[in-house]
Parts: sequence; structure tokens; C-alpha cells
Amino acid sequence: FTEMPTDNFVESSFWNFDALFQPQQHPARDQHDTFFLLGSGGAQLRGKQRGFCEGLVSLGCQWDLGWSEQFRSSWALLGSHLPPINVFPPQEKFTPVKYFSIDRVFRNESLDATHLAEFHQVEGVVADRGLTLGHLMGILRQFFTKLGISQLRFKPAYNPYTEPSMEVFSYHEG
Repeated sequence: FTEMPTDNFVESSFWNFDALFQPQQHPARDQHDTFFLLGSGGAQLRGKQRGFCEGLVSLGCQWDLGWSEQFRSSWALLGSHLPPINVFPPQEKFTPVKYFSIDRVFRNESLDATHLAEFHQVEGVVADRGLTLGHLMGILRQFFTKLGISQLRFKPAYNPYTEPSMEVFSYHEG
């Protein structure tokens, strides 16, 4: 795995949502889930960003719901996940990749004993042909085993940013 630099806590809504194929009407984009920064609504997308998103729309990747630069794509926000790891520049020829990152993210959560508005997240991307959910489970098992945790249970889950998704439950004697 190659570590991706992720020390950019402020992102545009474009990189946080649009470039990850999340529809502009998705509930996670609402202000009650995301920390938008005041006074950031007037910025224009730079040429590279505009071209990237126009390419997504031309490929039909926005679920035919349309895409509008005016729909908060240029708004600044505190990153709600680690988007730079998920967005790759176009390649002439497909090359398998394995990336990871560990960094701070921000979500407008109801605070309680298990939820804070700021926390650290581990994120990874593996891109290759022929991969299955079994491969993902194997990578997760190896990750936890290297941390000294080998008793694992996997459960399917719904997460708005990833599909398929699962939760990993672990037990450690210590």
C-alpha cells in the first residue's frame, strides 16, 4: 500500500462529494450532516475540477439527476471523509493500485459517549480487475491481525459513502 497525503482539512464540496459520484440531492450533503464554512459560497470551480465533473456527467455517473456547479459544489467545508484517496486522475492504461490514509474527519453528529464531531478515520482504496467482497474481507482481516486483533466477525452494513459496506466486530483478550 502507498500512503496518500491527507493534511487538507478544508475541502470544496466538489472534492468531498461530486468527485466521489455522490448525487447533489444526497441527504449526507445537507447542512445537518456537514460543516459548511461561512462565506464560502461564491468560489468558482477551477478548470480541472469543472472538466472532471463535466466528464462524470457525460458518462452518466450522476444518476441522470443532473449536475449544477451552483448546487454548493464550490462551497468550502470541513472534510467529512478522506476524498483525495478516492479520486484518481485518468490513466492512459489501467494500472492496479493500493492506497491508504489515516487522518482527521469532521461530521455534524449528535455527541454522545461513542460519537464526536471530529475523529480519525482509516481509509483505503484497492483498484484491480476481478476483485470481490471476499478480497476486501481478506484485506481487513490482515489489517486487524497486524494490530494484534484476530477474532473478527463481519456484518453487512449501509454507509452512504461506500458500497458494498460492512462493519467489523472484534474481540481482544486485553
